[in-house]
Amino acid sequence: MAATTNQTTQPKQKEPFNLVKWAKSRKGQRSIIIVAFMFIPLLLLFTFTYLPFGEMFRFSFYRMKYIGPKKFVGLDNYIQVFKRDDCFGALKLSLYYIGGALLQLVLALYLATMLSFKVKGGNIFKGFMFFPYLISGIAIGFIFKFFYTRGFVLDTVLQWCGFELDNLPYWLRDQRINNISLVATSVWRYFGQNMVLFIGAIMSVDADLYEAADLDGANKFHQFIYIILPSIKTIVTLNVILSITGSLSAFEPPYVITNGGAGTGTYFVIMNEIAHVSQKVGLASAMAIVLLMIIFAATILQKLFFKYVFKDAEDENKNAGIKREKQLARYRARKGLK
Repeated sequence: MAATTNQTTQPKQKEPFNLVKWAKSRKGQRSIIIVAFMFIPLLLLFTFTYLPFGEMFRFSFYRMKYIGPKKFVGLDNYIQVFKRDDCFGALKLSLYYIGGALLQLVLALYLATMLSFKVKGGNIFKGFMFFPYLISGIAIGFIFKFFYTRGFVLDTVLQWCGFELDNLPYWLRDQRINNISLVATSVWRYFGQNMVLFIGAIMSVDADLYEAADLDGANKFHQFIYIILPSIKTIVTLNVILSITGSLSAFEPPYVITNGGAGTGTYFVIMNEIAHVSQKVGLASAMAIVLLMIIFAATILQKLFFKYVFKDAEDENKNAGIKREKQLARYRARKGLK
């Protein structure tokens, strides 16, 4: 009896791990698929993003061309970026594009607020405004190059309005206005995209909030300030960050329309010329790293700015939670809703 008890209480030996058997099992195949789907995108990301960026960062410390010997110069390329007028001075043109981007966001938000409600022909208007974003940037450049040419589309329309051709400026050659003309091209292209993003965010706001605000006597402006804007702050912040970072790296309009001439060469246009025409690869790499740092710093500052701007709105929303529920309950009671 004791021998039988000892035999039954002996622990069962654990089978050794069989890799082939595990790989054929459902659990093993699922794990292999998960790892494969993780590994392949990471490998592609490393190969086509991080590895080239690392090489570019290394090149920024050398004086070199695409083919030939290279000489280590340390931080000399970074110093040259700030000393050369055609390098760091080109960043001043980004102020034009930043101003145009902010104007574009204000107009997009204004029209998106109106089109979020029932407006006759609103869907057609949305389609017309969004269509330029679908066109290639190169194609838009050629369109506006013809549009701004002396005596062509814009000048013809202005002559119909009573202006004399001799009194009109050269839209692409006059340095007082040519950068503004190029900024208008970017505004026309990206305006519809921002408007559609704002419309999607505004339409996600609870409609009962507008009804409750009407009961309290709030007008449309108050509804925009206290309901719409705090509710879409994430999209507003995202659009501002994308617009300003895009303004710092503007390339297609000045490159296609003016080829960077007449004082329209932005930072990217100058960097392209230094890299591919002058073949100063080290200096162009340093310019790219400097621009990356500027964009990174601008993004952080923007996030801190919007965090401060919407701080009062967040505190007000937290403190007004109970009041809002009471307003909605009163509204539902008047409407006979549950």
